[in-house]
Amino acid sequence: MELIITEKDIAARRIADILSGEHASVEREHGVNVYRWADKRVIGLSGHVVDVDFPPEYSDWRDVEPVELIGAQVVKTATKENIVRTLRLYSRKADTVTIATDYDREGELIGKEAYELVREVNEDVPVRRVRFSSITKNEVTNAFDEPDDLDFDLAASGEARQIIDLVWGAALTRFLSLSARQLGNDFISVGRVQSPTLKLIVDREREIEAFDPEDYWELFADLTKDDEAFEAQYFYEAEDGTEAERVWDEQTAADVFETLQKVTAATVTSVNRRTRTDDPPAPFNTTQFIRAAGSLGHSAKRAMSIAEDLYTSGFITYPRTDNTVYPNDLDVRDLLETFQNHRTFGEDAKSLLEVEAIEPTRGDSETTDHPPIHPTGEIPTPTELSEAEWEVYELVVRRFFATCADPAEWEHLRVVAEAEGLSLKANGKRLLDPGYHAVYPYYSTNENFVPDVDKGEELAVSNVRNDYKQTQPPRRYGQSRLIETMEKMGIGTKATRHETLEKLYDRGYVESDPPRPTRLAMAVVEAGEDYAENLVTEEMTSQLEADMQKIARGEATLDEVTTESREMLEKVFEELEASREEIGEHIQKSLKADKTLGPCPECGNDLLVRRSRRGSYFVGCDGYPECTYTLPLPSTGKPLILDETCEDHELRHVKMLAGRQTFVHGCPQCKADEADEQEDEVIGVCPECGEEHDGELAIKRLRTGSRLVGCTRYPDCDYSLPLPRRGEIEVTEERCEEHDLPELVVHSGDEPWQLGCPICNYEEYKSRNEVTDIEDLSGVGKKTADKLKDAGIKSLEDLKNASPEDVADQVQGVSADRVREWQAQAD
Repeated sequence: MELIITEKDIAARRIADILSGEHASVEREHGVNVYRWADKRVIGLSGHVVDVDFPPEYSDWRDVEPVELIGAQVVKTATKENIVRTLRLYSRKADTVTIATDYDREGELIGKEAYELVREVNEDVPVRRVRFSSITKNEVTNAFDEPDDLDFDLAASGEARQIIDLVWGAALTRFLSLSARQLGNDFISVGRVQSPTLKLIVDREREIEAFDPEDYWELFADLTKDDEAFEAQYFYEAEDGTEAERVWDEQTAADVFETLQKVTAATVTSVNRRTRTDDPPAPFNTTQFIRAAGSLGHSAKRAMSIAEDLYTSGFITYPRTDNTVYPNDLDVRDLLETFQNHRTFGEDAKSLLEVEAIEPTRGDSETTDHPPIHPTGEIPTPTELSEAEWEVYELVVRRFFATCADPAEWEHLRVVAEAEGLSLKANGKRLLDPGYHAVYPYYSTNENFVPDVDKGEELAVSNVRNDYKQTQPPRRYGQSRLIETMEKMGIGTKATRHETLEKLYDRGYVESDPPRPTRLAMAVVEAGEDYAENLVTEEMTSQLEADMQKIARGEATLDEVTTESREMLEKVFEELEASREEIGEHIQKSLKADKTLGPCPECGNDLLVRRSRRGSYFVGCDGYPECTYTLPLPSTGKPLILDETCEDHELRHVKMLAGRQTFVHGCPQCKADEADEQEDEVIGVCPECGEEHDGELAIKRLRTGSRLVGCTRYPDCDYSLPLPRRGEIEVTEERCEEHDLPELVVHSGDEPWQLGCPICNYEEYKSRNEVTDIEDLSGVGKKTADKLKDAGIKSLEDLKNASPEDVADQVQGVSADRVREWQAQAD
């Protein structure tokens, strides 16, 4: 029996279909799918089924000094015991084992882990390795026809990364968390790649905060020829001989404005016309793919998750690649022909095929492991993909088309005119030949009209404008730009950069998009800079990345590199230990600042966001227990304190992070006061207790900011119905025949919402949104449900009790905010 081992179940199913001619059946062993036909069995792992960790005696944070972890032994433990048991069971029976995990450093390590599990129970069975860049019939069958051996050097480089990240992450996380007295779910996460990435974001924020804007003025006027007006801008020659448009002196700008207002005509002094070639883009590598997907609104992690699913489904090539040059054996004409009858891509493919010789573009980076990301030619039907998946798939297809297309041609026209010794310029452009833009509509092709004019021609001057402006601070890094910067600086790898960024969100170091650092982030970076600079600079982590590449090339060993990394970490700890108390106090202050809203109205101490023993958030006084003043917060989401401050109460506003249900709560005191001041509006009889106890239903505003229809006998009767948080509620004269309640209308936005009878509305809502299974949740399809099950989330109860951050760490493409959103639906 031949046992084939893949990285994931979805890959196992697809490879089984390809090799069996879609005749494979499936059996279950220990809850694991095993695909079988003839004498073949295929098992899909769940990524790493064993992981590195410290022995149990190092698990108690309070009994083990963080520095002890640096020299501690690292052991391997099974993380998916059911898969490990199944693998061992079939390995005992196998006479051949084929490892078909992904072909990259991580995939090779996962393959080596499987190899070691096989060898534990079957020392003599031949083990071979197959590699492919797309899970398509041709690539998979060719790979199985030409098997190879495991690359133990490449796997060792992946194992070195595992060990280094474990030791650095655990030791530093424990040190900072213990120093700041932040344990449990609120521990402070630090990592070898995470910290220098965070410093990039913090440094940019410092530049923004330190930026001192300068005033300047720009002047414009309309020039007109034959009733055709176009905009021109005033310019002058600067001291360095360059052309300048910004006027830095207010009086000078006023003088120019006054002169231009008086003139009626300007004389054309030069006309310059030229054409420019606009070359098509290079093929996609991982970083450029993330950048392009980001322009469509996909986060880095979401884009890579979708790309992974498209790859395992056989629709695109492997999405983790540095390569920007198509391999010589890729027949681009043949690949284009597969699209020529497709209803979406057909016309574009046919137009590209009309060229006699197709010469695709080439990027700067050429590697031999994987080709650039491109479609495989196996085209999905619309029903096979979600809207987001289709959007990403089309992006990949059209990028491939663009690389096979001709350059675009632009005509640029520059006109310069003078009036009273002042120069005005107008720059026009028009697209002569769309070239690759015809098949790749993601770049701007906006034109700027300037009419044909001749030198010496008089043009009418009108509508003179003097625009006051200020210089702007540098922009925050967008996710894709940050990943590009990490790549240039050697921080992380193509496979891990987007995951590092997601961890910064999940650990509360950054918020919003583009990412903005919290006060905790600023404090951690400041602590590193002040007490252990190597912790937050890129030099050390990029050196370790280079050392791991040496392992892959056989130029260094795992032991050499991990020993060197431990020595580096010992030097970091020498610096940290000397300032432990100062570091702890500094971080504690920042943690408090991140939770502080403003002054307590009763005692003047700070009001802080706190968490109850049950896990819910509320606002409490820092003077507790002497002061017991509290304010409630909404039950949905995780609070984020904003910079905006309430003028009445001097409290900062609160935003509740809950995925797509995220909303701004505002000032907690205002919300509580509004509820206290608003009288309940009775609208009918309570269906639970009205007949027996005369209970009535009323529209109520809660101190959390929520609204509901509830019984006036609460808490003796807790019957309630939800209402929208925003909008004015109108109680109409129309009544529901079934429940004898008035119909409600919510006025919010342009169109009023006819909510109707609150009981009927809620029953309809429950019926429409009934959640009894994981796949009933919004945005959870079979693929995501399978990923959640692999992470131990097999039921709604498992989901409700899980830590959003832990689930996000284990499930690719799922953020902690998305998990919170699902938990809210499940509740």
